[in-house]
Amino acid sequence: MDVLGRGVRPMEEKTIRTENEEKKAYLRSYLVHVRRIRRINAEIEELRTMKMNPSAKDNDGMPHGGSGQGDLSDYAADLDEMIQELINERYWRIKTYQQIARQIKRLRSENEKDVLFYRYIKGLDWWEIAEKMSFSERWIYKLHGKALVHFEIPKEFIEVQ
Repeated sequence: MDVLGRGVRPMEEKTIRTENEEKKAYLRSYLVHVRRIRRINAEIEELRTMKMNPSAKDNDGMPHGGSGQGDLSDYAADLDEMIQELINERYWRIKTYQQIARQIKRLRSENEKDVLFYRYIKGLDWWEIAEKMSFSERWIYKLHGKALVHFEIPKEFIEVQ
């Protein structure tokens, strides 16, 4: 039986499972961008901290020539590169959010919309979704399954892959 209570043949079940995995991967892509942005911000902060508080590697007891200009230009180049990476990642996060949110809004059931939004946009755990929606966790799993059946990955996303 599938989530809609219909009998499913083994081959159909495998196809449905594969489709659902593709849908989940698509839906997860937003949170991947969010994590990348957090990581890039942390890397920028770490780079700035290292520049403000030189590490022990600069105090290795060996003579270092010059005024440190090369070090400063390397720092500036690294920082510029990371900031550009951050800008690009933010752009893709916004585009991905808009696309996923648009697809979620196409669902008919408000409960299915909520489950997908809370899970894949807000990144909530199953128990948190259940609590927020005042349902049991088991019912949330069923709603999620139904939502995946009804959810459609945009054609332009499929063609890009």
